[in-house]
Order: sequence, then structure tokens, then C-alpha cells
Amino acid sequence: MRKMFRSVFIFVLASVFAAALYGGSGYWDALSDAPQLARRADELIAQGRDGASLGEEHLAILLAVEDPNFNEHSGVDFSTPGAGSTTITQSAAKRLAFENFRPGIAKIRQTGYAIGLESRLSKEQILALWLDTLEMGEGPEGWITGFYRASSAIYSRMPAELNKSEFTRLVAALIAPASYNLREDDTALNERVGRIERLMEGTCAPEGHGDVWLTGCRQSSND
Repeated sequence: MRKMFRSVFIFVLASVFAAALYGGSGYWDALSDAPQLARRADELIAQGRDGASLGEEHLAILLAVEDPNFNEHSGVDFSTPGAGSTTITQSAAKRLAFENFRPGIAKIRQTGYAIGLESRLSKEQILALWLDTLEMGEGPEGWITGFYRASSAIYSRMPAELNKSEFTRLVAALIAPASYNLREDDTALNERVGRIERLMEGTCAPEGHGDVWLTGCRQSSND
């Protein structure tokens, strides 16, 4: 029994050590990539393709849905209602640090990379990179990557020029871009837009940290 306990302990210890090394590799890779990423982000900001250029009201909607505590956390968030398991910084890390991200153990390196980004880049730079790399779904000419590109492709206007309903549709599609149709009257997308609108009106709230689908903002129990 003692031998078995010792073997299990060694295995657990080795697993923790390996995870720490894997996460650490992500962190150091982010530090190495940071100068190049900062230049890329600054170019996007100069082009008006950043968070601030969305407009104050639109940016508030985006952050409330995607990462309510974005301006305060350091790359991860384990408690904010509606935050879920992936912050904006971790989402950016998934696209910047991996050619083909696969959920599972890769989350460890993703998190290390996100923490590294937070230690070297500003929130404005991280947000600009995230907006530029977002998967947005099918557009008139094929799959769209980038929030600003999606706005142009779907509405022929920049995000700041959209009305609240149009902008919210783009935000609503982010959770499952392959499942929603931004070009047509998509019932499922419309229902999620309604949840987001109720969230922003303050008439509902997420049902805990993991409620990224805003179950707490359903119109009724039949939604």
C-alpha cells in the first residue's frame, strides 16, 4: 500500500511539474513574441481597428459579453459571472501562439502565453490583436476573420457606424461563428441577441462564472 501511495504521489508530482513547464514555455514564448506583436497591434490601433475605435457604447457591449473583467484581470479570470473559461487574452493567445489549437492540455500553454502577453502588452494592444484574429463566420465571399472585416463584409460599414442592434449581432455570433448566419434572419442568432440586450438593460445576469451562453438572460423557460 505504501509503495502504491508513493508511486501515485510521484506521478502526481511529475504531472504538476510537467504542466508547469508547459505553461512556462507559453509564457516565455509570449515574451519572445511580444515586440513583434506590439508593433502589429500599434499598426492596427493607428488604422483605427482597435477597441476604442468601436465607440464607447459598443465596446461596453463587447466586453460585457466576452470578458466582463477584461480591464482588471491579468490574463485569467476564475470568478466573474459570465466570464467562462477563456478570457479575451487567452482567446488571443489561442490564435497567436498555435497554428492549430486543440482543447485539452494545450489550455496550459495558452494560459501561460496569455499571462506573458499581459506582462508585456497593454490592454489596448491585446484587444486590437484579438479583434483582428477573431473567427466571425461566413460572409458573402467566404469565411471571415477579424471583427472589422466582418462589419465591412456584412454591413459595408465600420463597427462604430453600426446601430446597436447591428453591432450586437456581430458580438452574438462570436460564441459559435460556424453555427450562426449573419447574412440572414437567423432565429437562433436573434435569440442570443435578445439575451445580450437584456443583459445590457440590466434586467438579467449570468448564472455564474461559466454562463457564457447567458442562460440567466433567457426570455422564458421555453427559450
